[in-house]
Amino acid sequence: MEKNLEEMIEAKRSDEEEDVNNLKKKKKKMKRIRRRSLIVKRLSCFRSQDFGHPTIDEVDGDGNVDMTSASTGNKHSPTHLVVMVNGLIGSAHNWRYAAKQFLKKYPEDLIVHCSERNSSLLTFNGVDVMGNRLANEVLSVIKRHPNLQKISFIGHSLGGLIARYAIAKLYTRDSTDIKRLEGGSSERIAGLVPINFVTIATPHLGTGGHKQVPMFGGSNTVEKVANQISWVLGRTGRHLFLTDKAHGQPPLLLQMVNDCEDLKFL
Repeated sequence: MEKNLEEMIEAKRSDEEEDVNNLKKKKKKMKRIRRRSLIVKRLSCFRSQDFGHPTIDEVDGDGNVDMTSASTGNKHSPTHLVVMVNGLIGSAHNWRYAAKQFLKKYPEDLIVHCSERNSSLLTFNGVDVMGNRLANEVLSVIKRHPNLQKISFIGHSLGGLIARYAIAKLYTRDSTDIKRLEGGSSERIAGLVPINFVTIATPHLGTGGHKQVPMFGGSNTVEKVANQISWVLGRTGRHLFLTDKAHGQPPLLLQMVNDCEDLKFL
C-alpha cells in the first residue's frame, strides 16, 4: 500500500513537472511570436505596396499606371495630371513610392501617371522616338480623364529628355483663351495649363565631355571609351554622346536647346 502511494505521489510530481515544462515552452513560443510580429511590423513599410497610403491604381494594356488617392473614395475628380517618366532601363514601378507620397500630400486634386511606354530595352530607341510615344501616351491619359485642367512633368535622368521632347510635341497656344485676355498665359500642353516641369539628374547637355555620369569618375579617358561603345545603347547612346549628326543637322540634344521645325523645346 505504501508502495502504491509512493508511486502515485511520484506520478503526480512527474505530471506537475511536465505541466511546468509545457508552460515554459508555451511562454517561450509566445515570446518568439511576439518578437517576430514586432519585427515584421517595423519592416512592413519596406514590403508594403501601399507605402503607408492606399491608392486606386488603373493599369492599361501597356502597363501604364494612373494612380489616385483611395482616401477620398470616388467622390472627387482630379484636375491636375502629374506625369512621371523613368530613366534608362527603368519602368513605371520606379516611381511608385514617389507617386504615393504626392497623393498622400495632395489627395484631392492629383492624378499621377507613371509612364511605362518607354521601359526596359525600349529606352534604347532614341529620345525622339520615346518622346513621340510619351506624347501619345499623355493624350490617351487625358482622354480617359476629361476633367483634367492642369499638367506637370517629372523626369528622372533620360526621362527628363523624353519629357522635354514630348512637351514640344504637345505644345499649343490658345489664341482664344479668356485668361490670356486677362493677362494670363495662353500656352498649353496637350490642351492643359502647364504647372511644373522637374528633372532629376538629367543630362541636358549630353553625357560626353561634361562629367555628368558618376560611374565615369570624372575621367576623360573613361568617357572617351564610353563614347566608343555608345552604340550598345542604340540610338539613345548616339543622342547622349552627341554622335547622331546627319544630313548637316546638329545632334538632337543641341537642336533641343532652341526651337526648331515648329517644335517648342524647353
